[in-house]
Amino acid sequence: MGTALIYDEEMTKYKLLWVDPVCKIEVPERLTVSHQALIKSGLADRCVSVPVREATDEDILLVHSEEYLEAVKKTPYMTLEDLQVFTLKYGDVYFHPNIYHCAKLAAGAALQLVDSVMTGKVRNGMALVRPPGHHSMRSAANGFCVFNNVAIAARYAKQKYDLKRVLIVDWDIHHGQGVQYCFEDDPSVLYFSWHRYEHQKFWPNLRESDYDAVGKDKGVGFNVNVPWNKVGMTNSDFLSIFCHILLPVAYEFCPDLVLVCAGFDSAIGDPEGEMSASPDVFAHLTHLLMNLAGGKLCAVLEGGYNLTSLPQSVCQTVQTLLGDPAPPSANLTGPCRSALETLHCVRSAHLPYWSCLSHAAELPTSDVSTKRAKLTEGKAPQAGEEEKKSAAVAEWPEPPRRVPPPVRTAAVLPDGVACPDRCQRFSSSEDPGPATVRKLRETFFRDANDGGALHTLVTLTALVEKMLKNEVGSGLALVSNVPAALACAARHVAAALNKRVLVVCVGDRMEVIPGTEDGKTVLVQFSSHESDEQKGKYEVPVCLKKGCSDVPGFMQAVLSLLLPLGYEFDPSLVLLVRTAGCEVCDSAWQQLTGLLQGLAQGHTLVLMHEEEKSHVATTVSRLLGDAAPPLGPLRAPLADHMEAVERIRHRLQTEWKLLQTTTTGCGECGES
Repeated sequence: MGTALIYDEEMTKYKLLWVDPVCKIEVPERLTVSHQALIKSGLADRCVSVPVREATDEDILLVHSEEYLEAVKKTPYMTLEDLQVFTLKYGDVYFHPNIYHCAKLAAGAALQLVDSVMTGKVRNGMALVRPPGHHSMRSAANGFCVFNNVAIAARYAKQKYDLKRVLIVDWDIHHGQGVQYCFEDDPSVLYFSWHRYEHQKFWPNLRESDYDAVGKDKGVGFNVNVPWNKVGMTNSDFLSIFCHILLPVAYEFCPDLVLVCAGFDSAIGDPEGEMSASPDVFAHLTHLLMNLAGGKLCAVLEGGYNLTSLPQSVCQTVQTLLGDPAPPSANLTGPCRSALETLHCVRSAHLPYWSCLSHAAELPTSDVSTKRAKLTEGKAPQAGEEEKKSAAVAEWPEPPRRVPPPVRTAAVLPDGVACPDRCQRFSSSEDPGPATVRKLRETFFRDANDGGALHTLVTLTALVEKMLKNEVGSGLALVSNVPAALACAARHVAAALNKRVLVVCVGDRMEVIPGTEDGKTVLVQFSSHESDEQKGKYEVPVCLKKGCSDVPGFMQAVLSLLLPLGYEFDPSLVLLVRTAGCEVCDSAWQQLTGLLQGLAQGHTLVLMHEEEKSHVATTVSRLLGDAAPPLGPLRAPLADHMEAVERIRHRLQTEWKLLQTTTTGCGECGES
């Protein structure tokens, strides 16, 4: 299975034919620079090219009215004057004699992508299309959009493939009101949108774009709006929203398909968004979504008007869809105060509908930055001129080059244990030298007969070194002495200059790992054993008293505790340890393994006891990038487990800013 790329030059063959300051940014070059960047980087050649087809009337009528479709059909035959008059019927859009044809191609491209993914021809893909779609409504063009490409694709997928649940993630900087209106009463479609809002002062200036517009009738709770009330949002703000809202809700929902309204006007330098998120953050957002729906993800281009950050962001997204390691997640300083206010409001609004948010804080009685409070005062602020000027002239470095290692996954396995397909059996060919052997023996073994175990440690050290040099991506080791192997690997990383290691243990509690004293190692332990002592910033015992078999509770801890901490720590290597007493089910273990690969540029080393060999194949499969099976719609986590996770989050949130979900006690969380 591969990654589909859908593009047709025909969709560049329309443009604005008159002067319109609002519409002048929607240019054919948006598509051409994106496609050329994919070609120049070599990413296009690695994708499966899928031809475009026109959407049929039947396809379009899944979302739009017949009257509107018939009106648009007449535009190819209109004079310039007629097109201008027709355009005035709608908002912030323009028409061209070829736009009807291109709009049919754009919608058809989204449908081709859905067909390719749902029939298993590819695993995922991206459609580079024009015109965009998420603003168009049942009977109206709007915001450069003619037909609602993603909404049509969602209805089509549900109808043709009998899908029960579809997740639409809209990370464009504008609210996709057309998608919201289409599905706001439909509990089978979960629509998530973050968007620049500024207390209803930013286009499309809708009351129903605010956080408390949660859906209607049977669809209540299935519409999640995240309004940005200031410009300049960063990678920290975007990732915080994913970890504390979108991912917990999405896992509870358990979609059969993920559709992304992939608008890159959320990236730095965009004249519409005026945000400060770097293009590489879209690699991380894409990676996190790829763990849902068995990896079935379709990204469809929406906005993006900076002709530098747009192609960079497209390349970051496609490279992740192809399975390449994510870039480093450096310089995450935590969400700003405005983002925390929005996060708090959204979680509070959805508290009644999602069990994963059952411990969200209620809205305070004091005036937080809600639209209603500000509009009542009549003082709704807009971005200051200085902020706008700063965003307009923003400069940022080229995203880091993402180099896939020569060996994707290697395994250290005892004799007699078969190495899974596509995985390379690893053995050290280098002589460690007598000094290294002596040090290993003195540190870990007193029994002179432990030659086999000693050889395993030598091999493990060599594997870690290969991973740190990016000669090997990820690894797995079956060992007879898990504590010794863990301590050996952690010491080796901690001894390296400026290297940090995140240790994640699942099962019985391990002894203290070296490096936690100086901050080079963070240890997160999932077990059923409660710790008697208060741990520090770098040791995080997560006690799930009834064991990790509580999948909802375990996943809640992973998504809202482990991932934010891991992203902020930015390790050089992740050590994932499956100890004796690990009760986590295989599908949850695979989810954990996949999610952690968004950290440390995919350098994850899994350590398991020799008796755990039955888990080798599925674990290696995840390390190789294969999709994890869905967990199924999650029930409510056990109350004790939710309370335990919240206690830990509260304890650590002053030290780890990405754990914050309210402004209470956030201290220096960012600009106000």
